[in-house]
Amino acid sequence: MPRISRRIAAIEESATLAVDAKAKALAAAGQAVIGFGAGEPDFPTPTHVVEAAARACAIPRFHKYTPTPGLPELREAIAVKTARDSGHQVEAAQVLVTNGAKQAIYNAFATLLDPGDEVLVPAPFWVTYPEAIRLAGGVPVAVETDETTGFHATLDRLDAARTSRTKALLFVSPSNPTGAVYRRDEVEALGRWAVEHGLWVVTDEIYEHLVYPGHQFHSMPTLVPELAERCVVVNGVAKTYAMTGWRVGWMIAPLDLTKAATNLQSHSTSNVSNVAQAAALAAVSGDLEAVATMRAAFDRRRLKIHDLLNEVPGVSCVEPEGAFYAFPSFKGALDREIRGRRPTSTVELAEVILDEARVAIVPGEAFGAPGYARLAFALADDDLVEGVTRISKLLRD
Repeated sequence: MPRISRRIAAIEESATLAVDAKAKALAAAGQAVIGFGAGEPDFPTPTHVVEAAARACAIPRFHKYTPTPGLPELREAIAVKTARDSGHQVEAAQVLVTNGAKQAIYNAFATLLDPGDEVLVPAPFWVTYPEAIRLAGGVPVAVETDETTGFHATLDRLDAARTSRTKALLFVSPSNPTGAVYRRDEVEALGRWAVEHGLWVVTDEIYEHLVYPGHQFHSMPTLVPELAERCVVVNGVAKTYAMTGWRVGWMIAPLDLTKAATNLQSHSTSNVSNVAQAAALAAVSGDLEAVATMRAAFDRRRLKIHDLLNEVPGVSCVEPEGAFYAFPSFKGALDREIRGRRPTSTVELAEVILDEARVAIVPGEAFGAPGYARLAFALADDDLVEGVTRISKLLRD
């Protein structure tokens, strides 16, 4: 009898966290490593949010268990914030506060799926999506996209992948890892297609405020109201308010699904840290000044990294439209000698780049896209330039 269950043994380590951990370990050992791996803003959490958390520490009721689905005042504030930012009108009772958006994704699929149920997952995809689906007994069905469509999933490809076992579509815009942002007409068409075929949609809106000039965020249940009864919205404070370490996310769903997911969470983690919830309340109840500052910096960096990457031998990159990731193709840099090594995959190439140039990138295989790599441009401008310059020099040698 195996020591580790087959279900858990089959889970792959998070590639993004693994790359970030390796880069940090090298840096701790005194190496001048530049990391493009971690998907988190390089800005501090806004001061008023930190102060709210400090005040919460002294409130006795926060020293005890609180309701599993979240502090009532936070759930209400999330409902108000959702209407303000996306136009999606929901009740506080539909909100389940989770330990980061990652738990919301896990809860959503665990609550929706039975063994064998299929979920359409446009690829490239964030590394956690297929693992969360598999943990729930579901089957992730990758639907390939590429540069020719700007990494946007098309109805033709989705329809070709749909079977009698398809229960849900995963939709992400802005996208991690590609930075793609779907147009209004595309979002509406996908939503109506899901309604037509009786599918659920799990839509991850965590990057809703990180959209750059010429592009706009659109929430699918707002554009297609009839989808709302078969839609789960995932969001959180991590990216908008530079709060990745605070671990506060949420899912918004029809009442019966939220209740069922709450039951699940009551047996796994119970309530999210009350201090972190108080911080999240201050964040979502406030203005969007902090994210506007970050967005301006990310906008400058995305244009810079796009230009720099397209000057690297064997590399081509589409311009990111949202989030803070570039997703270049390294196909032209493969199967050629680099300092005595000949990488034939982006996994091997990423190892060479880290070993020889001390630059950490995440290989595309982790996102279902061999031949590509993800570079997060949430780092200082000088480091960004230095990092890509090192890669360019390595590939030119």
